[in-house]
Amino acid sequence: MEDHEWYLEYQIHKNKNRPGLLGDLASLLGMLKINIVTINGVTNDRRGLILRTSKPEKIEALSQILHRMDHIHVTALRKPNVTDRLAVRHGKYVELSSDDIKTYRFIRDEIGILVDLLAEQMKKKGHQLIGIRGMPRVGKTESIVASSVCANKRWSFLSSTLLRQTIRTQLAANELSTDHVYIIDGIVSTRRFSEDHVCLLREVMRMETTKVIEHPDIFVRNSEYRLEDFNYMIELRNHPDEEIVYDLMDERHSMF
Repeated sequence: MEDHEWYLEYQIHKNKNRPGLLGDLASLLGMLKINIVTINGVTNDRRGLILRTSKPEKIEALSQILHRMDHIHVTALRKPNVTDRLAVRHGKYVELSSDDIKTYRFIRDEIGILVDLLAEQMKKKGHQLIGIRGMPRVGKTESIVASSVCANKRWSFLSSTLLRQTIRTQLAANELSTDHVYIIDGIVSTRRFSEDHVCLLREVMRMETTKVIEHPDIFVRNSEYRLEDFNYMIELRNHPDEEIVYDLMDERHSMF
């Protein structure tokens, strides 16, 4: 039978973290012939594990035993999603917006986690539309490019102000492939566009590949697309309390 992976997360009860607790769990998994792929602390009192087994009934047996243990409380036992894998890999949860479950929040110090998250999404086949919000020079474009490299994807800018203002009206033949990630500056593409640029945007939007749009709110405000068209959003800040103010970005873009 084919091996499948599972995510186990448990919380250690207050004042009950004792030496040998993790060893006992590892021994239990060994007796059930369930392999530990990765393990890490995801908060001060929680541990996360990626497990692997070819027999789902062993996961059910594990669940029944763990729920009878006095020292821990199982908070998750499921097929792992991207955020589960990132939590175990980096030892930290990816923060979700309380207002929108499709929005992930990061600060600049967490760019490594952001790159991993984007890379995992870019590896998926088919159409994906990702928006990334953030003030100038916070690391939006660099994160997208780094994620493309990690995902072994090529990238092409349709619009950008990275070095100078770029507005593409056509792509080379080797840029039109599903192995590409297309990067769009939502302000440039909707404020300083030509009809040829709009036609290129529409063509790329129909392609079965990943598109990442910086400043998505301005993009949808001045285009035919809607926020509901996005698979998910990223918010990147210099610090947790930073406000993303679009008026300042408009002033900066008008300088180019």
